[in-house]
Amino acid sequence: MPPRLSGRRLGLLRSAPDFRLLFLATLASSIGTWLAFVALVIDVFDRTESAAWVSALLVVEFAPLVAIGLLVGPLLDRLPRRNVLVGADVARAGVFCVLPFATDSLQIVLLALAAGVATSLFRPAVYAGLPNLVGDEELPRANGLLQSAENVTLATGPLLGGILVAWVGPDPAYWFNAASFAVSAVLILRIRRTLEEGASQSEGHWRDLAAGLALVKRSRALLAVVVVWSIVMVGSAGVSVAEVVLAKRVFDAGDAGYGLMLATMGLGLVLGGLWAGDWVDHHGARVPYVAAIVVMAVGIGAAAAAPTVWVAAAVLALAGTGNGVALVCNAVFIQRGVPDRARGRAFTLAMSASYAALGFGMVGAGPLTDAIGAREVWGVAAGLLAAAAVAALGLTRGLDLAAAPAAPDRAVASQQGV
Repeated sequence: MPPRLSGRRLGLLRSAPDFRLLFLATLASSIGTWLAFVALVIDVFDRTESAAWVSALLVVEFAPLVAIGLLVGPLLDRLPRRNVLVGADVARAGVFCVLPFATDSLQIVLLALAAGVATSLFRPAVYAGLPNLVGDEELPRANGLLQSAENVTLATGPLLGGILVAWVGPDPAYWFNAASFAVSAVLILRIRRTLEEGASQSEGHWRDLAAGLALVKRSRALLAVVVVWSIVMVGSAGVSVAEVVLAKRVFDAGDAGYGLMLATMGLGLVLGGLWAGDWVDHHGARVPYVAAIVVMAVGIGAAAAAPTVWVAAAVLALAGTGNGVALVCNAVFIQRGVPDRARGRAFTLAMSASYAALGFGMVGAGPLTDAIGAREVWGVAAGLLAAAAVAALGLTRGLDLAAAPAAPDRAVASQQGV
């Protein structure tokens, strides 16, 4: 990475202290989350020897986001976003303190459901509030750094998790994750700037919900993200469910092999997130978005045909790079295409739609993996990602959203970190 570009990206962490706290909070909670994710999947798979149970576990971790977006999304525009973030962290810390005492797979799945409810509030609140911590011209880099904070942990957490679980079992990973959420909550409490421009005026809960749904018609940026990423998530369902089977049964690589595959994809996500900011700055969001999804399709397709876990891990780094770029573009499209007063609803709606698609895919991905095999499921996933790239090419036509000119007072505030 050229030193000038690296310094420019990391300079935002120096000039915007409140953003730095959000970055560190994300980093702290994410490393524990991914380490615990591997522990949860291996714990359930080893207890049941069934991809269908793994599918159930993955579904309950994100299914609450679908309900949150459809039923209580407007609350993220009415409640202080800092309170939402801290409350979610405290709730997730409590869940992972209880998980070591779970005695069967059903209890694990139910506790994962509770953690999913908290996460469904946390993630949209983070990205809805981010534009209030940095200038608009800094959004691509800020999103890239924030995504990288999450993704660098995907490059390390799963690998460490696979080794740790193989060595001493899943419980230490659960305890570590609980502590990481506590650290995240403390860091978020130290953020001085507000995470919203002002409380959204409510016209009644159901009218607020209807207004949120109407955003899809009014905002082409939101429409593009909803449609394209829903297709991507159906493909990702097959990848996520079949990955442990591909690693442990097809490649015979064990728990560490599964962690290796997740880790190399995470490494790609880190690189993609870091490059995306400058790419979007120079070329707009459309070209990087379409190209990134094409790269994802190529990487997953190559991994499906790989002869060994090492070859699969190498091409998964390519797929992860594309994923990292596309995620940053998703955030920038919504942050610049939707006003702050409705941004919480926009993010929950986009996440609800994409995770509903992921849930739909996972319902079938477990039984399909058991029936036709992991390689074949990954091949189908690659085809769906290619279809998403075609959709992105059409829906984002003329949609490159330029940064708004920086107001003098906002620019000074950003430099001074206030």
